[in-house]
Amino acid sequence: MRTRTPALRWSGIVLVLLWSLIPVYWAVKTSIQTEADARSSPAQYVPTRPTLDNYRALLTGSGDVPEQIRRASLNIVIECGLATIVTVVLATLAAYAFARMHFRGRNLLFYALLATMAFPAYTTLIPLYRIMSSLGLVNTYTGIVLVYVSGFLPLATWILHNYFASLPVSIEEAGLVDGAHRLQVLWHLLLPLARPGIISTALITFLFAWAQFLFPLVLSSDISTQPLTVVIASLQGRHVVPSTLLNAAGVLAIAVPAALALIFNRYIVNGLLAGSTK
Repeated sequence: MRTRTPALRWSGIVLVLLWSLIPVYWAVKTSIQTEADARSSPAQYVPTRPTLDNYRALLTGSGDVPEQIRRASLNIVIECGLATIVTVVLATLAAYAFARMHFRGRNLLFYALLATMAFPAYTTLIPLYRIMSSLGLVNTYTGIVLVYVSGFLPLATWILHNYFASLPVSIEEAGLVDGAHRLQVLWHLLLPLARPGIISTALITFLFAWAQFLFPLVLSSDISTQPLTVVIASLQGRHVVPSTLLNAAGVLAIAVPAALALIFNRYIVNGLLAGSTK
């Protein structure tokens, strides 16, 4: 029985890897082929004449599709970057207040904030759209960033709260005794110690924002604010767009989060583990 367990475990791991990586491989393979090779029969499982023309067309070429992809790439970087900055700043202040300061209703507010994570995010889609529409924030960076922040702030606050709660209270007390006020203590003493947690929170927030689809789809109907994920999906229904070009765009869309996940894997795991404990 013991000899079967490792075999079953590795079989499951291999199946999961194949299930996850084969679509990615196929997208990469198609993106470095010509349209004729990609549509050849029988299918080519290994590119015989690899080319980077599709990536050159997207990054430097002219035409409606490359221009939309480049604009959408800029949009997603701006929206994810702004959402990450605002979320981390607000979550840092909120987490410090919940972890260190004593005020009436602290526990009630903290658990109410955490309770919002129990609701599916898409249940708030229609109310958020109506609010943004009434404020004139549909098809704007501000509207998308505010929606992202409202969704990511509870998790970010939870993660950073656990980091601040784990720091020794004596460090803060020493700073207060020396005459520093709370913001000085937070900025000069606690933030350097909580840097791993802040980096983890920023990475998790950025990756979650990059993966958003339905919220920006509803809140942005114009190419001026649509992120890359929405634009690629909208191009799939156009028969005039080569499949090789679409796959190249898809590879570009997953390249950034994949690189961040591989390079900063330790921070992401530590952040998720910190958010799972109290």
